[in-house]
Amino acid sequence: MTYTTDILIIGAGIIGLTLAYTLKQKQPDVRIIILEKESDVAKHGSGRNSGVIHAGFYYTPDSLKAKLTAEGNRLMKAFCRKHDIPMRECGKVVIAQNEAEQAGIHELHRRGNANQVTTQIIDEQQLAEIEPNAKTSGIALFSPDTASVNPVAVSQMLKKILSEQGVHFLFAEAYRKRGSKNSIITSKNNRIQAKKIVNSGGLYADKIAQDFGFSQHYTILPFKGIYLKYAFDDHPLRTHVYPVPNLNNPFLGVHFTLTVEGHLKIGPTAIPAFWRENYHQMQGFDLKECASILALEARLFCNNAFHFRALAREEMRKYNKNYLTSEALKMVKTMKAAGFQNWSTPGIRAQLLDKRDFKLVQDFVVEGDEESVHILNAVSPAFTGSFAFAMWCVEHHFNLDTLAQ
Repeated sequence: MTYTTDILIIGAGIIGLTLAYTLKQKQPDVRIIILEKESDVAKHGSGRNSGVIHAGFYYTPDSLKAKLTAEGNRLMKAFCRKHDIPMRECGKVVIAQNEAEQAGIHELHRRGNANQVTTQIIDEQQLAEIEPNAKTSGIALFSPDTASVNPVAVSQMLKKILSEQGVHFLFAEAYRKRGSKNSIITSKNNRIQAKKIVNSGGLYADKIAQDFGFSQHYTILPFKGIYLKYAFDDHPLRTHVYPVPNLNNPFLGVHFTLTVEGHLKIGPTAIPAFWRENYHQMQGFDLKECASILALEARLFCNNAFHFRALAREEMRKYNKNYLTSEALKMVKTMKAAGFQNWSTPGIRAQLLDKRDFKLVQDFVVEGDEESVHILNAVSPAFTGSFAFAMWCVEHHFNLDTLAQ
């Protein structure tokens, strides 16, 4: 079968969904097909993240993340309110575990001010009023705009709206290869012809992009995020509690997250994964892919690029429940360690690596031309920034007048 459309979006994660949503708002008559290899939306990173709506104070002021996260926070909250999607607007505290980390608190506050994000440096007494169970060394950072939501609920609402607007979803059908005349061939041997092809393929975005001549300098390096879920019902925290992160890497460290349903979780980790969908045991195992990623990780380990050796050793230790729990409990005054016995749903971070300097890419990366656009690096806080990112992407990579003809 051959399908013809104005826009083909590969991937029904939050980026693909918000792009379709934005395009339909800008041009209601545009024809859109969304191709998804899974049976429903948000089956990978978009539905397996912590659901935190970040405020936007972590990112350097010259980055695309800095420009889009604060606006994305506002737009995500507005969408949830409009469609009665529950949120937990509990705020976040970032604590210093020793005096040396106080410099990190001040740097995050400086970035927040530069990014026009509300943050406040607070002392120990003020921290005790906001989050009585958190402990810090001298000062902490308070972010009142951080919240949480169920990311699957957001994605399902977008699917419902898009379906009602005439967007055609092809589920359980994957991208297989590029065809001729700006078309693709699917896993069911169907051809989809489009004026514009959008690659929001997440863990496989680099592979798809390379078929179109893009992502020449990049590859996806997967990192596994695992969570421990608190089993007791004593509600030991009011807010999210985070440590000062290592700002040289795009990971925020082990932290406490309050879900919108009221559950408390430790995580996520950033454990180097062995293949792209390395969720459980042998799920999604591909020998060739595994060999390629292990070879890349071995090279990073030997070269110690971005201190990969120490990162890998530290993160692998977090498979141990007792160790992961003990690291998190350093940030609080009292909590029942025995409550953290059950693993929650793991996720895989589709992290872009620049092969030229072997550094992790910390900002969003998009490549494309008139016929295709490729979302290569949509890592955290891509969920938070998704609506703002979609608006930016449409503005910079689409000619709606041409598509509507």
